[in-house]
This record gives sequence, C-alpha cells and structure tokens, in this order.
Amino acid sequence: MFRFLIVAAAIALSAGHALANSGHGGGGSPPPTPKAESPPTPAKVILTKQGPKLVDLKGMTLYHYERDTTGKTSTCNGKCTESWVPLAATADARAVGDFTVINRDDGTKMWAYRYRPLYTSPADKAPGDVNGIATTLQWHIARPVE
Repeated sequence: MFRFLIVAAAIALSAGHALANSGHGGGGSPPPTPKAESPPTPAKVILTKQGPKLVDLKGMTLYHYERDTTGKTSTCNGKCTESWVPLAATADARAVGDFTVINRDDGTKMWAYRYRPLYTSPADKAPGDVNGIATTLQWHIARPVE
C-alpha cells in the first residue's frame, strides 16, 4: 500500500510539473502558429440528378466553351459576353487548387477550371437553372474531374 502511495504521488508531481511548464511563460514550447488559411475557391461542386456540376458562389451553373482550348485565353469576347458572362476574377487573384486565372482580351481576369475558362449564362435566372446548355454551339455545363 505504501508503494502505491509513493507511485501515485510521483505521478501527480510529474503531471503537475508538466502542466506548469505547458502554460505561457513556463518555459515550455510556444503555442502552435495558426494554419494559414487557403484562399477561397471561386466555385463549388454540387450534386444533381445529372451528376456533379460546378456552380459559382451564388449557386449559378457554370459553363465552358469547347473552343477555349489553349488554357491561357478565352475565345468568348465582345458580343459573346452578352450571352456568356465570364466568371470574373479580381486583379490580384491567384490560382487555387484546380482553379486558375487567365487574362482576357479586354485586360480583365477570369477564372478557369483546369485551364478551361468558366462562364455563367444570363438565361439562368435562379441557382440550379441550366438554361445555358447549347450543345450545338459547343457550350457545356462545367463538371469536376475526378
């Protein structure tokens, strides 16, 4: 019984000493630095009956154009942007994950997913609408690649 009390006292003393050193100024290691938050992505994936698709942060369906093949530019400029609105990026936007930033002919920047420029359609009036599908014009819903 006496040995048990000695062992219990030793454990209590060492635990108290460890706790005292873990506080501020107790000589212990400094608190961990907070993780740097990654920049937010310009779009998110939602699941639909037709499978996953990309939407902007307001929930509007995103599209891509088959003629945008270089990964560096958008071929939808001028009058085209009246029907297909580029997913705008800020001047200081930086790539994050599969999302990249490309320069447009007018000097603005836009978001691309895996180097395919992203657009919304004015034909979509509410989140989840897919009125912008125009397969004959080579416009398609942007979908995540797995």
